[in-house]
Amino acid sequence: MDGIILINKPQGFTSFDVVAKMRGMLRTKKVGHSGTLDPMATGLLPILVGRATKCCDIMPCQDKRYRAVIRLGIVTDTLDTTGTILKMSDVSVTMEELAAVLPHFVGEIEQVPPMYSAIQINGQRLYDLARQGIEVERAARPVTIYRCDLLGRGAGENEYLLDVACSKGTYIRTLCADIGEMLGCGAVMSGLCRTEAAGFSLSDSITLEQANELAAQGTLEEKLLAVEEVFRTLPKVVLSEAQTRMYRNGVRLDANRIAGMPQTAGDLRVHAQDGTFLGVGYWEAGELRSRQLFAIL
Repeated sequence: MDGIILINKPQGFTSFDVVAKMRGMLRTKKVGHSGTLDPMATGLLPILVGRATKCCDIMPCQDKRYRAVIRLGIVTDTLDTTGTILKMSDVSVTMEELAAVLPHFVGEIEQVPPMYSAIQINGQRLYDLARQGIEVERAARPVTIYRCDLLGRGAGENEYLLDVACSKGTYIRTLCADIGEMLGCGAVMSGLCRTEAAGFSLSDSITLEQANELAAQGTLEEKLLAVEEVFRTLPKVVLSEAQTRMYRNGVRLDANRIAGMPQTAGDLRVHAQDGTFLGVGYWEAGELRSRQLFAIL
């Protein structure tokens, strides 16, 4: 059993909770996911099954998109509403003033990771240190915000909806806190839904309840997307029968002997003549080399 199932993660579940649920439904141990969501967050969580677990680190699209709720006037230790309140402020910021600061956060920016995060420093998870009341120095990291648009007001007081498209490693909690700091009133993230990840959309996902119903009917496997769907944006090359045999065995192939082989650096989607997806390769020094083989030997 190999492929990808797109799950709409419910609030209150960790990403590993969802993986555990899917292991039981699919009756297989080899299950992973392509990007952690905090328990308070909902939305798209691509679940990787079987050989698809090999693609996690080589996905061509690592960008994410979120619908976030920012609440002005509050500062917490976790940078979201699940934490301890450190400060509350009166809010006189208008929607227009909020919209005016958002462009400052678009582009390549520096973010300091929150203490309540899974990043390791000297072998210890930051959230473990934070729970002990220990705060350590964290170096700022470059991330890219492609867009940060104000959608309108949220359901609660001083809440607003944001549409954020960003690179891998971006903390939306930190973004909300930084926006609040620039406005002078503080802010936290009070809601988060991931709408895009790994090149997929939330609209293509199913809920855990739906997955459970399909599993009971014995049809859950029909929701598995082919592994190659992750790599559909890569240029495609097709090998001859003899080239396929060699490629499967790890032999580097002369790029000049491969029909339609692009002579540029970068990953490629490699197929056999019968359409079988063999794996991800790359061009280097005039050769097609294998980065990750997915076809069964």
